[in-house]
Amino acid sequence: MSIFGKIMSAIFGDSAAASPGTASTTTTTAGAGTAPAPTVPAETVDVAPILDKAVKAKGEKLEWRTSIVDLMKALDIDSSLSARKELAKELGYSGDMNDSAAMNIWLHKQVMAKLAANGGKLPADIKH
Repeated sequence: MSIFGKIMSAIFGDSAAASPGTASTTTTTAGAGTAPAPTVPAETVDVAPILDKAVKAKGEKLEWRTSIVDLMKALDIDSSLSARKELAKELGYSGDMNDSAAMNIWLHKQVMAKLAANGGKLPADIKH
């Protein structure tokens, strides 16, 4: 499973779309021989309480609202530089992967935007 797929599954549950692309509202018919297209969840998922609960369970100060590393740590997803570089590739980052600060800021914005595009309700203070 992709790293973004792991983030989606951790927040939306195992039925979440594992694609880093934006959600589609179409589905394929049974027996068509193709995998079903990702769909927007029937209900919006409030992301903040899920991530706040995950942070509380960790027992450490994690700023998921501003940090991709802390968001990944809260969800028990590898947050190493190599994992973040892999996530950046999945999401189409075209900047310098050796500039980890710029990449991390971009990654956080992209992950928040993609969560919102896939039915995630984000707090108003999060820019995406």
